Amino acid sequence: MSTPPPTLVGRLRALREPGLRGYLDAWRSRLLTDGLSPVPAMMVLILVWAVFQLLDPSFLSSRNLSNLSVDIVGTGLIATGLVFVLLIGEIDLSAGALSGFTAALFAVLNVHHGMPEVFAVLLAVAAGCAAGALHGLIIAKLGVASFAVTLAAALGWSGMLSIVLGGSGTVTFDDEGFVATLTRHHFGHPAAAYGLAALVTGIYFLAAHQRARYQRASGGAFSSIGVITARTAVLGLIAFAGAAVLNQYRGLPLALLIFLFIVAGLDYGLRRTSYGRTVHAQGGNAEAARRAGLRVGMVQISVFMVSGTMAALGGVFLASRTSTVGAGSPTLVLLVNAVAAAVIGGTSLFGGRGRTWSALLGILVIQSVASGMALLGLRGAIQITITAGILMVAVIIDSLSHRPRLPLQTGGRA
Repeated sequence: MSTPPPTLVGRLRALREPGLRGYLDAWRSRLLTDGLSPVPAMMVLILVWAVFQLLDPSFLSSRNLSNLSVDIVGTGLIATGLVFVLLIGEIDLSAGALSGFTAALFAVLNVHHGMPEVFAVLLAVAAGCAAGALHGLIIAKLGVASFAVTLAAALGWSGMLSIVLGGSGTVTFDDEGFVATLTRHHFGHPAAAYGLAALVTGIYFLAAHQRARYQRASGGAFSSIGVITARTAVLGLIAFAGAAVLNQYRGLPLALLIFLFIVAGLDYGLRRTSYGRTVHAQGGNAEAARRAGLRVGMVQISVFMVSGTMAALGGVFLASRTSTVGAGSPTLVLLVNAVAAAVIGGTSLFGGRGRTWSALLGILVIQSVASGMALLGLRGAIQITITAGILMVAVIIDSLSHRPRLPLQTGGRA
């Protein structure tokens, strides 16, 4: 009798061992087969929130959660760009330094050269995109490992940051201007937050229903209308609860709205376009993608362009929080947090698996730890240690999911 494939091991065990143990074995098998899904990250997030709420009752206050929703945006944007690079099995170690350089470029153009903020932001983002294109070009055309290229680039952009800022080492821009408004403006009317919650819930239901119809028509497995409705209800509950919390403070933050639209737009591009399917195919097996005639080199260049663009956007939003850009910005910690956000949220370091929503979920975990530590008055080093521990667990699970597994032992029975 042929041995059942490893991906079916959990389901077969669940059939032989009904009850809680069978379901736990099936979940463990899926985890080791499919990698770190969003579910463990959500469990970690709930645990983090519960612990900090017990230690400080103000953690889940509307004020703190509203600030948290803005704090996640800068690093979350960088992490979203890194998802594209990780999907093809590459790494971008320059994202943190590049975000600092592009933020400094914006500040210098605006303050020292009198350029309007909007144009300065556009030039900074264009510079980030061009830098990513340069990284990708070297990797794709010269065959240099992305680790080496982006590590050298990180050092180079860190040096350029100091050069651009000059002797002062710090540039402060208008704290009431366009960039500062990005993270300080809130839509105070309750309809804004509740409207966004309704929009997100409705789009999810329609998309899930359409996907189920397509899968049913093609003869594949599909979710029933009951399952879709239940999932939509859970999402709606979370969305409207979040809207209610935001409305208790200052309303819907503009930064959060921009972040969600960017993440949703990029997710659509990855899942619903031929370009996104090409990225996933290349991450699953680059050699097979090359033999199939896909333009592997162009995909490499494009994902690094996305990463550079998102790094620049993230740098602008990070600078917006303080209206200041300095040479002493912790770019290494920023990079680690961005990579950790992508991986903790469910993106694989081995390529081929991940979504932009992974960055949102992962940065929520990391920034929640930072927020709780700040409320408790603990040192930032403890936050880094906790983040490192969570990242280590995520990396181990990701590695185990790619380790060859032995077939199911049947004990000699047919």
